[in-house]
Amino acid sequence: MIRRRFIPTVAAAALLCLCAGTLPSPGQAQEAQPDPSLEVIHWWTSGGERSAVSVLQKEYDKLGGYRWQDAPAANGTEAFTTIFARIRGGNPPAAAQFNVSRQFDQLIDEGLLLDLTPLAEKQGWRKFIRPKSVLAACERGGRIWCVPVNIHSWQWAWVSTKVFEKAGVPLPSTIDDFLAAAPAIRKAGFTPFALGGEPWQEYGLFGVLLLNIAGKDVHYALYRDKNVAVARSKEVAKVFETFRKLRGFADKRAKGRSWDQATNLVIGNKAGMQIMADWAKAEFVQAGKTQGADYECLPGPSSDPLFQLGGDVFIFPKLADPEKEKEQLKLAGMMLNRKVQVLFNVKKGSLPVRGDVDLKLADGCMKKGLEILNRPGSVVENNEIFLSGETVLAIQTLLDKFLWDDRMSVASAQKQFAAILSKAR
Repeated sequence: MIRRRFIPTVAAAALLCLCAGTLPSPGQAQEAQPDPSLEVIHWWTSGGERSAVSVLQKEYDKLGGYRWQDAPAANGTEAFTTIFARIRGGNPPAAAQFNVSRQFDQLIDEGLLLDLTPLAEKQGWRKFIRPKSVLAACERGGRIWCVPVNIHSWQWAWVSTKVFEKAGVPLPSTIDDFLAAAPAIRKAGFTPFALGGEPWQEYGLFGVLLLNIAGKDVHYALYRDKNVAVARSKEVAKVFETFRKLRGFADKRAKGRSWDQATNLVIGNKAGMQIMADWAKAEFVQAGKTQGADYECLPGPSSDPLFQLGGDVFIFPKLADPEKEKEQLKLAGMMLNRKVQVLFNVKKGSLPVRGDVDLKLADGCMKKGLEILNRPGSVVENNEIFLSGETVLAIQTLLDKFLWDDRMSVASAQKQFAAILSKAR
């Protein structure tokens, strides 16, 4: 996700270490030293996300001793580059955010991450984390290498009730409903579709359309089974066609737009609808908007919604200092505290990974999500569990080119999609 802050590069970090290694003067030696801290890298920098991450920071700091040293990155790509470089360069952070994915497999293979299995067994993670696929995303070889902190799903539409009212059309329940209403929204002077034109957002949107239009069997056939014949099917052709139709209802400044800027078009009643994961809700909450009166959250958007579950996890690189390792485990355990899980996820817009938390603070959108989460057959495994980072990047690149280059036909896009899957690992 595109973010606006900066993490020091490996070279800059090395320079800081060099400076820190110079001998202090006698006067400097008497100065009070700062509290020991754990550096945590993440890319939660939008208004709603900052509010959510502050919950984790405050709750950890309450434990006493070490303090949370916040190190936000501009975006996920920058964060991954920095994390890998620093860990392999011998200057690792204490904790780092990743997605539910295979993004950190190489670090596990290289023996660079802290094994959290003893902590997980002591706290009973397998007993209270649900669905099982959430914790399974952190397991490799029967060991647990990360802490899941939330459950995210891309299958949500966020709509401005005022825009639909002024356009004289009912709120949509499905993608087809929206496509039917979009011309009236445009005629009323609004942008029908708030699109964030970055490859990762386009990839998420495509996944929403795939489940809505083609269903979970096609989803698994593509990403789990790498079925190239399905990639060339009529069902997938319709997904590509709808993908481009939605871009046609976006404004001309959509390309390159960040997700929270797109969300703010809906919040500001300038656009009718955005398809974005549940973290978008945090922006509405941060803006003081009320569900129902100002905006609505539509699962799916479908009359029979499916949730492809993802989320955020934290890894803990191995550190040379045994005292810091103890603090890493303290931080990891705190993230799954029952109270912390509720406070954090209410702010984040996501669902708690624990099935035993007090949900009295849950709002309407969270309740909708929990209802679907608990419905048999409604949960779909995240496609990034089945795909390497290189394959995901290749698909994102293809989708971005197809969306903005009308010269690329649907048939050509499908052919390239099938070729990527045929080589997928």
